[in-house]
Amino acid sequence: MVLTMTVSICFLSLVTHTLAFSAPNVKLPYMTLSGVYSTEYNITAYRSIPFAASTAPPYRFQPPRSPPALPASATYNTNQDFSPCPVSETVGSEDCLYLGIYSRPWLTTSTLRPVTVVFHGGAYQAGEGSFTIPPYGFPTLNVSDTNDFILVYPNYRLGALGFLPGQAIHDDPDAVLNPGLVDQYAALQWVHNYISLFGGDPSNVTIFGQSAGGGSVIAQTIAHNGAQTNTAQPKLFARAAASSPWWPRTYHYNDPEAEAVFDSFVDLTSCSSVASMQREGGQSSASSVVECLRTLNLRDLITASSNVGEQFMAPHFVWVPVIDDVFLTQPLSTTVLQHNNKHNGIDAVWGLYNSYDGSDFVDTSLALAQGSPYNATAAGFDSWLADFLPRFSAGKLQSVRELYPAVGKTDSPEWSWNTSFARAAYIYRDVSLACPAFWIASTVAKEAGTSWLAEYAVPPAEHGSDEPYICLEPGYNSSCIVR
Repeated sequence: MVLTMTVSICFLSLVTHTLAFSAPNVKLPYMTLSGVYSTEYNITAYRSIPFAASTAPPYRFQPPRSPPALPASATYNTNQDFSPCPVSETVGSEDCLYLGIYSRPWLTTSTLRPVTVVFHGGAYQAGEGSFTIPPYGFPTLNVSDTNDFILVYPNYRLGALGFLPGQAIHDDPDAVLNPGLVDQYAALQWVHNYISLFGGDPSNVTIFGQSAGGGSVIAQTIAHNGAQTNTAQPKLFARAAASSPWWPRTYHYNDPEAEAVFDSFVDLTSCSSVASMQREGGQSSASSVVECLRTLNLRDLITASSNVGEQFMAPHFVWVPVIDDVFLTQPLSTTVLQHNNKHNGIDAVWGLYNSYDGSDFVDTSLALAQGSPYNATAAGFDSWLADFLPRFSAGKLQSVRELYPAVGKTDSPEWSWNTSFARAAYIYRDVSLACPAFWIASTVAKEAGTSWLAEYAVPPAEHGSDEPYICLEPGYNSSCIVR
């Protein structure tokens, strides 16, 4: 069954810790790790663990590889920051597939504890998993020590390096589509293999994310067409929780829209001449184009990635997952409609969206009488709607307009609209945020177990408004969620 929740606010006094612990060394097959213990927060941390090797050339666009081994006599100091995957011309490194582990102190004689793997948000173009102590979302200053679980924060590739679509990527023998999602999957495999050495229970893993992190949770839940229902595959996680799971339009990797992104990206690089030869039937092959992209200076590649992202701004986000026929085999809506019991064997899902979640994703020109590229008029709204749903027929677009009239209200009586901007924001919310949360919760509830669906309605209830409560920032507590 799907249960709905409302969220209220609680406050707890701070916790003082006087216990003395240390962070023991952990011996992995490929290296020995040293951690750190914080007396201030009573946290044991291994802040920087390589779970895969560098993706720098010649391994750009390739699946993650096993991390390099250290000599048996060496110890890797994990108490350091790790670089985000490249997000701008000056920020990030292709040697970025690291994760951090944070927990209460644990003894080898203790019971293994639940694990939560957190995928960061950032529109698949920004974000990272590196933190100082305490990390984002860890229940330290505001809840009791009885909340004893382990948090894992992995990086994954972003932008063009993580989500470049196209037939050329598919045809390259060494490349993989959706490498950002494949990185996440590799992190889950790492957790399955090694988390018990840190006190975590590999059979009790929850994956969590907000926004693109929530979309990542959905992607991992339906990955490989539900391969975890195959007993030959390890069950990498048991539960999934997604806050405002951002699931934008998901094209097939070689759809015209995806090819337009690939072509626009390549044309902004020095590989454009190689691509032109290939398009004109010359000796250059699609694989040659990808090989050229592998040799590009990272700064030039990221500049092109950023510029393409700006060309295709909302509602045309480009660096997003695609249907690749391997990791993602069909659209989320198709998976839900088929009710095929292929949701990677999880037994519970928790999904949440905010009442005004879509406002951050809608072009602000819709609020202006003479805006561009849209405006606040009925014609301006119609132009936005056709761009947002480009494959809808005229009849279907009219059905959307009737379902969301110029003046209307949502399921929550206190939320209504009478402007083109708000009208568009509610459509965007339902299509890309609320419906994905509902779909994934409802399908698991029908096929496997219990699910929860929540709407955060405390004004302004915009994208991310729920995070102080869900992610347990100091001064807030989500333990008083009312079912």
